[in-house]
Amino acid sequence: MAERGKLYGIGVGPGDTELLTLKAVRILESVPVVFSPKSSKEKESIALSIVKPVIEGRDDYKKLMLVEPIFPMIEDKEELEKVWTSASEMIAQYLDSGRDVAFITLGDTSIFSTYSYVQKRLKGRYEIETIPGITSFTACAAARNEALVEQNDILSVVPKIDDRLNDVMEYSNAIALMKASRNMRKLELKIENNKRTTDIYSVQNCTRENEKIIDGFSKDKPYLTTTIIKLDD
Repeated sequence: MAERGKLYGIGVGPGDTELLTLKAVRILESVPVVFSPKSSKEKESIALSIVKPVIEGRDDYKKLMLVEPIFPMIEDKEELEKVWTSASEMIAQYLDSGRDVAFITLGDTSIFSTYSYVQKRLKGRYEIETIPGITSFTACAAARNEALVEQNDILSVVPKIDDRLNDVMEYSNAIALMKASRNMRKLELKIENNKRTTDIYSVQNCTRENEKIIDGFSKDKPYLTTTIIKLDD
């Protein structure tokens, strides 16, 4: 029986290939299987576009097994469970055959990552190593050339603005709003009109060629948009 392979979860950062960690590059240059989920058949994986210069530079690139399962952007929990379980078992088949697998994911592996759903299902069954990546919100602060938090500031990382907004704002000095495309305008106005709000800026396509830094909330809200909200004590 073949020795089981190892699963690597790799955070590929916000968009710039040069922001991949040295460890991520080393693994991507040698692993036989790369798992790169995408939201639909028609769309290319953004994570894959980030690592392409690395994997296409391999001498054995033609032998690389590139697997692109569909992870649809839906909120039906029952359907999502089926997708995650199916992907996990697909990875398990490669691992059982003795092949290492790299699962690539945008940003960091522990922040709203598709990898986490596979990780939970395979943890304890296989050897797993998780390689962190640069998050979009730290990259956005760097793009703005400003600190995100200082001293005893509290940073809150939230997926979208919803009915938890008052509680989040009460105890935060900075808010990283990860999925800005899902914002409701009336809640954005509530933040803008809050007396504690000192600064709001959004970054579209952070670290990519078409990066755009905007004062305030983004109006058109493309998928890769992160908003940073700063608040007074």
